Amino acid sequence: MPPMYADYDYLIKLLALGDSGVGKTCFLHQYSEGVFHSRFISTVGIDFREKRLIYNSKGINHRIHLQLWDTAGQERFRSLTTSFFRDSMGFLLFFDITNEKSFLEVQNWIEQLKVHAYCENPDIILCGNKLDLDYLRVVNSQRAKTLAEKYDVPYIETSAYTGENVSKAVEMLLDRVMLRMESLSFPGRMLPVNVLPIENGQSEAPEERIRLEHATDKSKCNC
Repeated sequence: MPPMYADYDYLIKLLALGDSGVGKTCFLHQYSEGVFHSRFISTVGIDFREKRLIYNSKGINHRIHLQLWDTAGQERFRSLTTSFFRDSMGFLLFFDITNEKSFLEVQNWIEQLKVHAYCENPDIILCGNKLDLDYLRVVNSQRAKTLAEKYDVPYIETSAYTGENVSKAVEMLLDRVMLRMESLSFPGRMLPVNVLPIENGQSEAPEERIRLEHATDKSKCNC
């Protein structure tokens, strides 16, 4: 089915990133399927999961089609990973609370986002994952919060194993993405400029419901 005839109002592309082994894939499985996959298989290149949901904004229900992109954390895939940054509308940035190195790499990931994402101040949620292993924690919450405050991004601790705060983290990011879309501050090619809510029984021309512009200049972002 061509995208213009899709049965949703918004296609939202979110990207999970962070070092290898921080739990990105398990997190996305938990969010999209409600299950935890214990077998570790490192992501090679790029993969994605999908989920449909209803998002209410100002009393209007919007049908959201989420694409949750899963990236490889290994250095050898870094150029491939960064090539997906510009087309993503929000970012879940993970570190492992039991792994100091993954936390130290957060600043590098943020700097790469500033260079390669749709603008210099993209929507990011910093996630300290593996909260179920709190007894093995080496990165305390205050250090993570301080780092998040430095970059002015929200911080949340999650567990892909138990599901704790998994949905909440995605919802936090979606709230920020939708707010930016409503304020028309995405670069044009990523923003459904005139997406309208579909009334019951309404018959609309899909090409009028969703129209994408093609500007790519970061200067068009009102970050």
